[in-house]
Amino acid sequence: MGTTDIEVRRSRRRRRTVSAYRDNGRTIVLIPARFTRAEEQQWVATMVAKLEKGDQRRRPSDTQLAKRAADLSQRHLGGLAKPSSIRWVTNQNSRWGSCTPADGTIRISARVKGMPSYVLDYVVLHELAHLLAPGHGPEFWSLLESYPRTERARGYLEGVAATAGLDLEDDISDGGEELGEAALDISAGD
Repeated sequence: MGTTDIEVRRSRRRRRTVSAYRDNGRTIVLIPARFTRAEEQQWVATMVAKLEKGDQRRRPSDTQLAKRAADLSQRHLGGLAKPSSIRWVTNQNSRWGSCTPADGTIRISARVKGMPSYVLDYVVLHELAHLLAPGHGPEFWSLLESYPRTERARGYLEGVAATAGLDLEDDISDGGEELGEAALDISAGD
């Protein structure tokens, strides 16, 4: 992010604390008015680095996503779910994620980026479980029992879907199961 995207705000009431946040594509850094220009530069660099680190943690790359999937498979599925690939996609407007068990590919909607990590973990684990049980039957749901935040994550996704005027569905309504594909879907509300 270039320096033109950074705004420094000095405050006489602020004594020791420095904070930063993003606002409409800009980085706002709040510092005490007494700081020298050198202190300002140091703190701006520190706070921008912290924000970028947080952004990376909330928005992992495809490589980080693959590593996360391997870890989740090991912890919750005994390492049995091994996707041939897992990647972020931007063309899933009616799904949080999808899996094609026949070739082991998993796609996670880029809309999940930035959601809490337990929600991302649930979506990834949901798709990993489809590698072992393609449908949404009892065998599939028993695979997810080891993840302690399943219900919380499902509630979060339902809330996001409701806010957007969408319904979250756990069954395959488009016949995808017959084609060897499973997904965590959302569809237009009734």
